[in-house]
Amino acid sequence: MNYNSKNNTGIMSGSNINSDTNNNINNNTSNNTSNNINNSNTSSDASNPSINKSNTSSNKSNNTNNNKSFIYEYEEFVKSHPKGHFMQSIKWAKVKSNWINEIITVRDENNRIKGSMSLLIRKVPFLNRTIMYSPRGPVCDIYDVETFKSLIEKAKELAVKYKSYVLKLDPDIEIQDTEFCKIVKQLGFKTKNDSENFESIQPRFVFRLDIKGKTEEEVLKNFSQKTRYNIRLAIKRGVTVRIGSKEDIPEFHKIMYETGVRDKFVIRDTSYFETLLDALGENARLYLAYYNGKLIAGTIAILYGNKCWYLYGASSNEHRNVMPNYLLQWEMIKWAIESGCDIYDFRGVSGNLDESHPLYGLYRFKKGFRGKFTEFIGELDYVFNPITYKLVEKSEIAFRELRRQLFVLKAKIAKEK
Repeated sequence: MNYNSKNNTGIMSGSNINSDTNNNINNNTSNNTSNNINNSNTSSDASNPSINKSNTSSNKSNNTNNNKSFIYEYEEFVKSHPKGHFMQSIKWAKVKSNWINEIITVRDENNRIKGSMSLLIRKVPFLNRTIMYSPRGPVCDIYDVETFKSLIEKAKELAVKYKSYVLKLDPDIEIQDTEFCKIVKQLGFKTKNDSENFESIQPRFVFRLDIKGKTEEEVLKNFSQKTRYNIRLAIKRGVTVRIGSKEDIPEFHKIMYETGVRDKFVIRDTSYFETLLDALGENARLYLAYYNGKLIAGTIAILYGNKCWYLYGASSNEHRNVMPNYLLQWEMIKWAIESGCDIYDFRGVSGNLDESHPLYGLYRFKKGFRGKFTEFIGELDYVFNPITYKLVEKSEIAFRELRRQLFVLKAKIAKEK
């Protein structure tokens, strides 16, 4: 990861970004990956000249050391913060290789980071505009209005540079938090919380398991009787689980494709999962379940800070009766427990709890682990260009559905051949 020296505007520009903003936006940015840092103590760097001195050094080695120091400081801040999330990590930005990454921070009077946002920026197809997205951001005291406001002001500066039409957030905040709802409304955000299934970028409904200070025995005991039975059944039937590596991704991807076809959702290509394991390193694990020597299911978990997330899951259409998915969940939960995590996040479920709903089986499966059914506040949109916003938002859902239908149709044709 390379960075240039800080310029007079207080923005640290990545060496991969075209200095001509218009050219950078007009060209397809899908092959450009950049990480840039806007790192200051408040909305104005002038209040602490010493920061500018240290960051504007023309000495390349000092600048590299400063950047390494900042990256370490930033990652430690995000990992240790109550609102920290792996999607706010620079490591995750490397996974999103078709987005440009910008890091903005706000510092306190002691020059320590007190708020941050990792921004992902990507060109909108056919338009001379970009979308700016901070997954599960910001990372700060959510009731500290001034810090939150300073982060937005920095995002506004970057919105001009990249011609962004919107800043999208989907913070890790539950919908019952009325105080935060008032804050974002006062700051000018539009709240979108009408998604019921998986229409939004990140799932709005999740299951979360509190494992803070608990032993494996205590956690297992709290599972439903059927869930405990299915875990033991998988073991009794001879299902084995091992931790895989990048070399196992092609085989994992085969059953991921099988899952996507069965459940009618679009899957990512093999290189995406390989990049994920490379970028996240020890923070990511690929779990593989075998029966009679054959791979029948797999999952990917991310452990970052005091939380662990079940990110991806795949299962073969064969041997589902030996319950590999229950054992895989238990192995991931055990990793979270032994690592001292407070939360294990099962991620998305539908918000429609009608037993006739197509996604109710997923809800029932995750519910058996006795986590908390959690509804987040939803997506928060800070609109920079209202005309583009209306145009893109109306077509976005239709585009996603079309892409899903094309994937299903393509898979059906391939199967018939």
